[in-house]
Amino acid sequence: MVVLLSACGTSEVSVQSTNVWDRYIVYYFAQAIKALSFGNAGIGIILFTIIIRIILLPLMHFQTKSMRKTQELQPRLKQLQKEYSAKDMQTQQKLREETQRLYAENNVNPYIGCLPLVIQMPILMALWQSISRVPALTEGHFLWLQLGSKDPYYILPILAAIFTFGSTYLSSMSQVESNASLKIMNVVMPAMILFMGVNLASGLSLYWVVSNGFQVIQTLMINNPFVLKREREEAARAIREKERAMQRAKNNALGKKKKK
Repeated sequence: MVVLLSACGTSEVSVQSTNVWDRYIVYYFAQAIKALSFGNAGIGIILFTIIIRIILLPLMHFQTKSMRKTQELQPRLKQLQKEYSAKDMQTQQKLREETQRLYAENNVNPYIGCLPLVIQMPILMALWQSISRVPALTEGHFLWLQLGSKDPYYILPILAAIFTFGSTYLSSMSQVESNASLKIMNVVMPAMILFMGVNLASGLSLYWVVSNGFQVIQTLMINNPFVLKREREEAARAIREKERAMQRAKNNALGKKKKK
């Protein structure tokens, strides 16, 4: 509903707007940005974007933890799918039951990870709309930019694409197993941001640079793929060492038995 409302609304937003989304959400988001501007709309966009991202940090942390737990179960889920690969109704029902049992045993809800996204999407969409539809924000200047016009040097669109790639790439690195869809997103999302940034107002590109740059820092803070990789390697090494120790103990026991 939020996406449809924001997509359909392209007219100027002001205190006279009658649409609920425009008047009471987009308009007040724009007022908050103006209050943080200190005479420069670009500064307001940067500060408000950072504040919104900070407010959303607990939700993103919750989402990250939920997604990580789900990812850790992927090898066992694939094993179940291989075990119950038959397409008859009885086998598929058994697969669903075993999958639900696996989730319950590990206290994982595969759907609850989407909740933070559902909550943050209206906020991010309202922020995007306020930048693109309120004249006080689009007519301002910041550095070499006129916020309502394209970046003449394409610096912001390129930076936005780079930060988008960094964010999606770091997220894909945290996956337990490679995912074809994420690999596609690593290319498609930066390309889309670059294309839109080159053709749309530089105020939007500024928002994308700050938002996606913050996302990169956030990922490194709460879901650092390098730390996760090291932890997984250490856990795998511990399992291998345990298995080798058990095998040595078994061999020693068999050797003693043969001597007797």
